[in-house]
Order: sequence, then C-alpha cells, then structure tokens
Amino acid sequence: MSANTIRSVQLSWFSLCVFCVLCGEYSSASAAPPAITSLSPPGAQRGTTTDVTAAGALDASTKVWASSKSVTVEVAKGKLKVTVAKDAAPGVYAIRAFNDDGASNLRPFIVGALPEVIEKEPNDDFKKPHVLDGSSFTINGKLEKVGDVDCFAVTLKKGQTLVAALDANRTLRAPMDAVLQVLSADGFVIEENNDFHGLDPQLAFTAKKDGTYIARVYAFPSMPDSSIRFFGSDACVYRLTLTTGAFADFAVPLAVSKDATQVEGEGWNLSPETRKLALAPGDDAFATAFGANVANSVRVRREPHKCYVGEKGEARSMRYDLPLSFTGTIEKKGGTAGIIPWLKKGQTVSIQVESRTLGLAVNPVLGIFDAELKPLAKAEPAKLNGDTALSFTPPADGFYALLVQDLYGGGGPRHAFLIRILTPEPDYSLTTTADRFTIVPGKPTTVAVKVTRVRGFTRPVEITAEGLPEGVKFEVTASAKPDPNTVTLSLTAEKPWAGSFRLTGKVKDEPGLTRTVRVSLPELDEPTADLWLTVTAPAKK
Repeated sequence: MSANTIRSVQLSWFSLCVFCVLCGEYSSASAAPPAITSLSPPGAQRGTTTDVTAAGALDASTKVWASSKSVTVEVAKGKLKVTVAKDAAPGVYAIRAFNDDGASNLRPFIVGALPEVIEKEPNDDFKKPHVLDGSSFTINGKLEKVGDVDCFAVTLKKGQTLVAALDANRTLRAPMDAVLQVLSADGFVIEENNDFHGLDPQLAFTAKKDGTYIARVYAFPSMPDSSIRFFGSDACVYRLTLTTGAFADFAVPLAVSKDATQVEGEGWNLSPETRKLALAPGDDAFATAFGANVANSVRVRREPHKCYVGEKGEARSMRYDLPLSFTGTIEKKGGTAGIIPWLKKGQTVSIQVESRTLGLAVNPVLGIFDAELKPLAKAEPAKLNGDTALSFTPPADGFYALLVQDLYGGGGPRHAFLIRILTPEPDYSLTTTADRFTIVPGKPTTVAVKVTRVRGFTRPVEITAEGLPEGVKFEVTASAKPDPNTVTLSLTAEKPWAGSFRLTGKVKDEPGLTRTVRVSLPELDEPTADLWLTVTAPAKK
C-alpha cells in the first residue's frame, strides 16, 4: 500500500471520527430543553409586533407558549417575534420556550399601553440625553455596565404633571436598586425617588415653568456589597414609563367581588372618563384594572364575598354580611378610618388589614372598640412596612368599631387600606414544588400535590387535570402509608406531546371549595397555576 493511500485512509478515519464527535455534540445539545434568562426588550405595546432578544439557549426547534391568547410568539432568526393583540389588557404576562425535550422556566413579559422606544446610548451625561419626541412613552432600557447612567429629555409646559415609573426589580427581577430623578436642563435635581414599589422608584413632578427636563436613572446592586459605585450588568433591564397623561396609582375599591366589571382609578392626570377602569376577566386572586387612555394597569384583589367602600370621613354602623372586604382611606394626618359591623357573641373572626402589601402607604394599626368606644383589642405590623392581622371573639352581640390609623401618623390620598373580616371556615389550598414535568414514553412520572388543611378541614380532595390530551393517562396512586396532606399523581404516555395543563382540587357536593394547584416561582410575583408537561420521543433502540 502506497504512502498516499495510507494517508488517504488515515484522513478518512479522522474525518469519520470528527463527524461522529460533532454529531454526538449536536445530539446532546439538541436533546436539552431551551432556557431563557432575560428578555430585551422585556415588554411591548398592545397592538404591535416586536422583535425580542432572548438570552439563554434557544435553537431552530424552539417554540414559545404565552399565558394568554392575546400574546403570540414566534421564533425567527434567533429572535422572538412577539405580537400583542390590540385589545390585550396592559399588565404582566408569562412566556415559556419549549421543544421536544422540555421547557424553559416562565419569564414575565409586560404589555404596555403607551408607544415604546428603545434607549439610545450614549446618554450618561444630562447635557447629552436621549431626547424624546413627546412626553408619553415607555422606554426599554438597560444599565449594562458598572457606572452606567441613563438620561432622557422631555419638554413640559408650566403646570403639566409628569409621572415617571420604573419597573425593574419588582417584576423583571433585574438585580438593581434604582434611583429615579428629575433634573432641570442645567442639571439641578428637582425631584427624586428610589423605593416606591419595593426597590423600584416612581414619582410625580409638576413643572413650574415651560422647559426641558431630564429624567435620570442609575442604580445600586439589589444585594448590597462593599463597592461604592453605580451598578450595572447585562441583566439590569428596565421599563421606564414617562407620561403627562392619565396614570393610575391604585383602584377603589381595593377588592371586588367575582362579578365586578369596573373600578375607579386614583392617581394623576385622571379625568372623570379615564378614572373609570375595566376589569380583565379571570379567576386569579388579583384582577387587572385598566383604561383605554390610561398609561398603566393596576391590580385589584378579587374576592368570593361582598366588598364595600367607606364614605370619606365616616364609619357607618351596619349589619354587614360576613365575610367581607372593606376599602377605607385615612384622609388626614393622624386620622383614623374604619368600619362598624355587627358581630355575634362567640363567633371568632379573622381580621386582616392590608396596605403595604398592596403598594400603599399605611402601616396599619388596628384597634377594636365596643359601642361605648372602650378598647378591646389592638394589633400593629409585625415587621417594618408590614400589614396587620388579629383574631377576635366578640364578648356580646353588637356593633364593634374596627378603626385603622397609621403607625407613623400619616394620612392622605395614598393612605388607603383594605380590611378583610373573614369567618374562619374549614378550608384548604393545593401546591406543588415544580412547574415542569417530563414523561419518557412507557415510564410513569409522579407529581406530588401538597394539601394544606386549615381550620379543621378533613374532607377528601379529588384532583383532576385540565388541558391534557387523551393520550396522557392520569391517575391518583395509592400509597402503602396514606398521607392525608399529600396526593400523589401518576402520569404516563406513549406518544410525544408538549403543552400547558392545570390541576384542580374538588370536594364532593361543595363547588365553593374548588381550588387550583399552584406553584411559587422566583420569576413571578404571584404563584402560577400554569404547569407544563413534556412527553419525549421514544428512546432509540
């Protein structure tokens, strides 16, 4: 055999080995579920289609699921093409990437009402800001490196109120503690805020004269360290809303019954028409309230019982039906507000006062008084900037005053609160520890559902699945040592499938005790009911 022939055979074997190695790497890579670590921009205006860059691991086989039909996502040329319907309610949605081998974690995606712009660098210097052609936009930006500062110029008329609200850490989980300032054209700080909604700032500024004003954003790390510097990284994405139009701060009432369709907004630049906010349909614990010409949406608690609103400066004695939710406002500094319900002797009630957890200003101190205003019970927040709760058993039938004041003597429009008077009936909740499950054909996958029983609830709970195809077999498995607080489910399938599903708990002859299985995730504000199942292709023999 000649030297050339031997060399040719060696090269052929080498090429074959390289091909096999590459195929092995490709097969290994393609066998991994996709991942999304961040989105840029992290939101879009309703009625638009936007190209979004998804950091993480996506390939040509990736598809994307969204939590609402109002948002559709396609993967095109390495980007996500997100289309938002014109009638989509502004607010937070969730998206998930998936392929034949699994799914990514859920990522928040914010739908806005205003025109959107992308931040233009360089804009660190207030003398050379990103100039906005108007005064009502949502800006998608990023503090992408240490020391980064972003400046935006808007033109205001005397008397105009500019609302500036930044969303970064609270919803997008950006690792930043942002500061938001309004500067004069020559660089003097006129207004500043850094912790309005958690670590995210918000402010309202009224111009005292015509001119150009600068909105400036910078940040510190959300987890403080020893450095003394402005913080930034590729993960520090944000959405900055700047508007001289209608902006809702919160809604009244703070809680509504299941059949409510409208609330009234409180905030800035609101007219009688824009004050009317519609409620998006849904069965979650919180509803989204929004208006056609309002820059943002707000959350409203959705209750299975009646909800009331207090008259300003008045606490009326009424025989309210229990349980109930009541919205009140401390109008003046040092003032009080509340409700005077009729309570029955010996009937223990759970009383919760919420304000701080709803993003409002009251650090609630709750006092309970009898008809002669004799104090019977008192409760204060258990932690800084926390809310208040107590259990109370009336000593006699009669009216009892439940009065709220602010721990620090505050009062004003943002000093609204919600009193929830609940009758402690037996109840339960359902949770699981994961939101994604995988089935290998022919092999069962188990899902453990935790049943948290409260106030003496002992009845059996039946778990059913919604959204699974006929090819997926779903059954409750019996345990050698039954645990009344855990239901173990078995899922098996033979054919590939991927999709979202939900698990629901039901109690026989008690439709009011239907509960949805939820899982708490670090990426989302509220526990989600949207679970995911992947049935992989059969293993090759």
